[in-house]
Amino acid sequence: MPNQKKFAIIGVGGYIAVRHLKAIKDTGNILLATLDPSDSVGIIDSYFPDSHFFVEFERFDRHVDKLRRSGVQLDYVSICSPNYLHDSHIRFALRSGASAICEKPLVLNPWNIDALAEIEKEYNKKINTILQTRLHPVLIELKQKLDNTPSDIMHDIDLTYITSRGNWYYNSWKGDIHKSGGIATNIGIHFFDMLTWIFGGVRKNIVHLLNPDKASGYLELEKARVKWFLSLDYKDLPDVAKQKGMRSFRTLIIDKTEIDYSEGFTDLHTKSYEEILAGRGFGLQDTRSSVEIVYQIRNATPVGLTGDYHELCKKVITL
Repeated sequence: MPNQKKFAIIGVGGYIAVRHLKAIKDTGNILLATLDPSDSVGIIDSYFPDSHFFVEFERFDRHVDKLRRSGVQLDYVSICSPNYLHDSHIRFALRSGASAICEKPLVLNPWNIDALAEIEKEYNKKINTILQTRLHPVLIELKQKLDNTPSDIMHDIDLTYITSRGNWYYNSWKGDIHKSGGIATNIGIHFFDMLTWIFGGVRKNIVHLLNPDKASGYLELEKARVKWFLSLDYKDLPDVAKQKGMRSFRTLIIDKTEIDYSEGFTDLHTKSYEEILAGRGFGLQDTRSSVEIVYQIRNATPVGLTGDYHELCKKVITL
């Protein structure tokens, strides 16, 4: 196929990797090599059965280098590895002569963005990140609507996201704050990116609650006051969700009106790839605000039930 791009994936055994496999396939491109320490990766057969697979980074690295020296140059390396490895794997992609497509969080610390900007310039390659909520039709429409309202109007937002996790979570890299960035990074960063994209930069970032399995706080943005609550605890689910057998619950209420964008996520990774391939991918600076927010949250001292706190905090914090 003419103009077919050549890909590799790092972290192909992760749950999100299948969306990248599908996106590469849907955009008419080819996957040459994959890497994951787990060999439970039979899903590759549904997309690219001829892709070379490695469980050791050293062998993967050698294969990519041999491809390059034989005249086969990767165009992109897609990165679906654990959060704390993103920075290193992005560097590998650029050193290998490829651009990077990285899942969020792009990095765990704000200063890593500056270092990557230097490397991006050095190798003249692009570091792209997946910010798929910015491509959701409902949220695009919401942003366009709010962009046409007076800039001095402050909106009141209530964000609740509860997605219960079992004991496995805390024994995996996701349960290690040094590897994952903690709950705000693991399950909250896409919300914080979406909110700052629509409502502007951060003026205040106050944390009321910060536990390994739940966190809550208040964000004041240029155009919004946000009370947010994140939880991995099944007990925090509302009764109506438990009665329906649900293990997750999400609401986004803006000025007392609930915004439903639960549908429409199926093909957003493919849309993200289409935008990246067209030269319109989200880059390093697009990630800065959300990375700064979650970094500040995980290093904050919680203030408890003071100020504008989320209603669910009262279930957790006792005076």
